[in-house]
Amino acid sequence: MKDYSKIITKLIKFLQTEVQKRGFQSVVFGLSGGIDSAVVAVLCKKAFGSNIQGLLMPSLQSSKSSLGDALELCKVFDISYSILPLEKPQQGFLETLEGLENNPARIGNLCARIRMIYLYDYAFANNALVIGTSNKSEILLGYGTIFGDLACAINPIGNLYKTEIFEIAKLLNLPQNIQTKAPSADLYEGQSDEKELGFSYLILDKIMQLLEQGFSKQEILNQNLPQKAIDMVIQRIKTMEFKRKIPEIAPL
Repeated sequence: MKDYSKIITKLIKFLQTEVQKRGFQSVVFGLSGGIDSAVVAVLCKKAFGSNIQGLLMPSLQSSKSSLGDALELCKVFDISYSILPLEKPQQGFLETLEGLENNPARIGNLCARIRMIYLYDYAFANNALVIGTSNKSEILLGYGTIFGDLACAINPIGNLYKTEIFEIAKLLNLPQNIQTKAPSADLYEGQSDEKELGFSYLILDKIMQLLEQGFSKQEILNQNLPQKAIDMVIQRIKTMEFKRKIPEIAPL
């Protein structure tokens, strides 16, 4: 059993060390109202005090409850924030890019990249560093938008599985609405991580943890885990590896 109190302390120290190493004193992060960005926000608050900024960036598809949850977090933990709606740039792309309005996943990727434009613009204008909010489960499965929500300068939670994020959230005393809501990137109406992936994070994380420990596919099957989930995890980890690397440059 991991000591999550020690992990929290380590992550706060990581943030302070890595941000200072890069010559910055303040940070910025996106706040979706979900558990991952909420954990990152509170870790940053503990690490940097008032030298933080959360950007709340609702899209045309975002649920009002997500914005409300993000605002509650900011109030409870005294986190400075700005609300930057994606409505105008998103509408411009909808009018410009043919077929966009009929493809929810495509719109979701677009919104993720617009959000990163907002974050990096704020970082440039305010001499701040962009902090990532993707967890280990998402990173291994490639469940994120490259140059969108996967983009950042440093990431304090990238080695924590989704199920571990929930444990961290309990210790940080995040609002219950955030702790109990179904995982979602909120990129379009009704979007659900586990619905899109086909299995719960409880199952997927268990499989990834066993693979990390060196278990074979057959040994994982012997743990009474679904074969379809095992096959999906193995395939996604392999095929989505490019998202976890910097762009390949031709050797000369």
